[in-house]
Amino acid sequence: MKLLENKTALITGATRGIGKGIAQTFAQQGANVAFTFSSSVEAAQELEKELMSFGVKAKGYQSNAANYEAAQTLAAEVLKEFGTIDILVNNAGITKDNLLMRISEEDFDTVIEVNLKSVFNLTKAVIRPMMKQRAGSIINMSSVVGLKGNAGQANYAASKAGIIGFSKSVALELGSRNIRSNVIAPGFIETEMTASLPEETVKQWRDAIPLKRGGTPEDVANACVFLASDMSSYITGQTLSVDGGM
Repeated sequence: MKLLENKTALITGATRGIGKGIAQTFAQQGANVAFTFSSSVEAAQELEKELMSFGVKAKGYQSNAANYEAAQTLAAEVLKEFGTIDILVNNAGITKDNLLMRISEEDFDTVIEVNLKSVFNLTKAVIRPMMKQRAGSIINMSSVVGLKGNAGQANYAASKAGIIGFSKSVALELGSRNIRSNVIAPGFIETEMTASLPEETVKQWRDAIPLKRGGTPEDVANACVFLASDMSSYITGQTLSVDGGM
């Protein structure tokens, strides 16, 4: 029995990195997958094909999660196409790193909008259908940086810490409707984004991690499967660090 059989998941920012890993693992576990992407149409079409090869329904939507109206429209379209939204994974995120002295107002606002407001937008869009179903699992992607901060990432850390407070509040509000809201805080996960870092930097990162390796998108995806599935049916309002012990 696959853990997510007959469930439909909506995953934001899924054409690369952690989002892609989640989409692939969810499909392997039997979930139908609706996912969003911002610009990479070809990558989205390839991912659709790959997900469908696991015998599930999959569809990519070009949508900007940071835009309130776009998020509401997206949820309506996914509901029409898939019938239910059982799982929401808010994964879309960006960085615009700089020391506080140098962060522009625009770079602060953009990061908050894409990383934090998108979580509000989409959660707001799916809670009505989830309340009707009296079931749902919302998984929000924070970061180790949201828990302990990081020099040069005040904007990113604020957005990722904000996600934790938001998720805990949603867990308290919607628990009585059997809707769960949890957070995953990844540590150093090796993706396309980290591949561009100097090898020396990556080595220092790995050496500082108790498990002595960077994580993989699959490491994060497996934790998501747990929180999305009925295995975690009595778990809500929690933050699960997937960081090798950082």
